[in-house]
Amino acid sequence: MKLPQIAIVGRPNVGKSSLLNRLAGRRVSIVEPTAGVTRDRVSCDVEWEGRRLTFVDTGGLGLVDESQLEKHIESQIFVALESCDLIVFVVDCKDGAVPGDQLVARRLRKLDTPVLLVVNKVESHYEELAIHVWERLGFGEPHAVSAKEGFGISDLKSAIVEHLPDDVVAEPEPEPLKFAVVGKRNSGKSTLVNRLVGEDRVIVSEIPGTTRDSVDVVFEHKGQRLMAIDTAGVRKKSSIADAIELFSYTRATESIRRADLVIHLFDIGADISQVDKKVAHYCATYSKPVILVGNKVDAAEADVDLEKWDKYIRQQLPGLRFAPVTFISALEGDGVSDTIDLLFELRDQSSKQISTADLNAALHDASVRLVPRSRGKVPKLYYATQTGTMPLSLLVFVNEPKLFRGQYERYLSNLLRERFDVPEIPLKISFRKRERSEPGGPGASAGD
Repeated sequence: MKLPQIAIVGRPNVGKSSLLNRLAGRRVSIVEPTAGVTRDRVSCDVEWEGRRLTFVDTGGLGLVDESQLEKHIESQIFVALESCDLIVFVVDCKDGAVPGDQLVARRLRKLDTPVLLVVNKVESHYEELAIHVWERLGFGEPHAVSAKEGFGISDLKSAIVEHLPDDVVAEPEPEPLKFAVVGKRNSGKSTLVNRLVGEDRVIVSEIPGTTRDSVDVVFEHKGQRLMAIDTAGVRKKSSIADAIELFSYTRATESIRRADLVIHLFDIGADISQVDKKVAHYCATYSKPVILVGNKVDAAEADVDLEKWDKYIRQQLPGLRFAPVTFISALEGDGVSDTIDLLFELRDQSSKQISTADLNAALHDASVRLVPRSRGKVPKLYYATQTGTMPLSLLVFVNEPKLFRGQYERYLSNLLRERFDVPEIPLKISFRKRERSEPGGPGASAGD
């Protein structure tokens, strides 16, 4: 059963994102004193006193910005309102009761959903006494809070739970498989997420960089739950013009870190850029299983030989040569289902358990084929153990860890991937010097 949903709405820049961050206890939405920062619906699950809820932070009602996205944003808001169980209507104490609040109130009164009125930015006793002016909006007694300082948040949490319908009870659901959708700006990330979810969950526009925040979207594929993290398009740091873009870049890289897997999306009609290489390097650094996805195969101008493009991308991204390549049309849906199926295959590979005996037998075989460097110490492998999954992590004891950087590490990774039938995932291998006091393992004599 789905979690109870609470939509946070209001005109631009009244503090909706700050309130969501305060209620969630972590930074979920970008907070910046600029109207229109939140363009997509940003949602997150929270748990209060054993009860789980989903909050949805919407774009500002009545927003007009340079990107001309007002119509798209308002559509997003009303989709959120139609599916929620409670609306938290936020106004700004500092601005007073302005016509924009009246406009939002008129729209909300047309709905059957209960509304909780919250006056934000209350930072003095005088301001707290003055909040009753907002009762004229027609939603009963308002709740005074300061999202920035934390004032009134505890009482607001209690009021939110009290206002939820009694029949809204959520049963525990299994954790979804989390994957980040990353790539250059305008490569089709939001179109892909909307295709997966089956609704306009993320704003899609021809304007590059429409998605400023990272948006988590939970959906089901063949009976299994997944969470798609649609990230802001990554571009060179030197071209990041303002604080919002900088934080979006940071959120994109954070999204890669917290995801289980990554879909790296490319426009196959465009060349691989330094930005693409940067993203690929970031995925490799954090040992994330990646699918390299060529998008826009439906475009007339994308008259590309797919076999040649497969070879081309592997040449351009040598650190991900082992990663699978698929081709899709996010717009038309071609190849999308097979790509999602592949995510589960990569999860299974990355979740594999390897016995210590089998691992050390493989290490013994690897030791036999080690070729000494022209000068210096001979690299020696002693023994290894698996330390984790997702990513598949190994700890290998050796005579000198620095000898296993680069060529030898790649050699060992390739050998182990083939040996244990995990050909399409990265291995997170840590090398540690075996101290003399430590006993040798099954592979100890191989290099001696």
